[in-house]
Amino acid sequence: MFWVLLLLLAWAVAGTACTRLCLAAVRAAAVDTDAGQGHDLTLYEAAFLSGGPGRVADLTMVSMARQQRLLLAHTGWATVVDPRGRDEMERSVIGAIGPEGQSRIAPVRAAAAAADAVRGLADRLVSAGLAVPDGARTTVAAGVRQVRLAAVFVLAVGAVALLTPTTPAGGTDMPRGLVALWFALPLALTLSCLAIARVEVHPYSRWASPAGQRLLGTLARRAGGPGAVAGPGDDRTYLTSVAVLGLRAVDEPDLRAAFAHREE
Repeated sequence: MFWVLLLLLAWAVAGTACTRLCLAAVRAAAVDTDAGQGHDLTLYEAAFLSGGPGRVADLTMVSMARQQRLLLAHTGWATVVDPRGRDEMERSVIGAIGPEGQSRIAPVRAAAAAADAVRGLADRLVSAGLAVPDGARTTVAAGVRQVRLAAVFVLAVGAVALLTPTTPAGGTDMPRGLVALWFALPLALTLSCLAIARVEVHPYSRWASPAGQRLLGTLARRAGGPGAVAGPGDDRTYLTSVAVLGLRAVDEPDLRAAFAHREE
């Protein structure tokens, strides 16, 4: 029967996609749950675990702007006031702005996020078991996409099977309702796999491992504690909010306007 061949094909596609996603999720979560014990996150580390390289660049520029060592105009331009960076992240931002001392924020952010300083930070966090390796993030995301495509494929071949003539010459002698029920099984497999992946993988698979997520929660509750990147006059609680929540935590109108131009 033709519909049986389609059913076997649907099971093969659904089973393969779900197996790949499960294996990728296991590899992404295969870190020491005790990792990071006694480790105090710096704000740069918290920014990376919360939002990746772009968040680190945003935090650095906001911190420098609050110290009045970098001017972020509401028109979307960054101007260096103090060319002496206090750490490698700040030096990356200053270097991205260039020798003229002025540049649009968008290319500065992109260059700073791709700098060696951020890559080194990421490597250290991965080695400490606090960040998810880049390959694992990519594999899980690809696995989710494959399962979604498998679900669509099952629906498509199921529709073809139902449209097959019910006469013996058409290759099926089974009621359409029962054929639909058989195809509902691989469809249920793919949908349940996606649901489980969203609950179990989505909260931490992008950047932070389970251990890193736990430390982020501790930092949020203990804002202003050890590990700040602040210099004199910095509001550690404020910078912690920017590191963990991103630019939506910025409350200065001029700064918000400056970053509103960053994608141009």
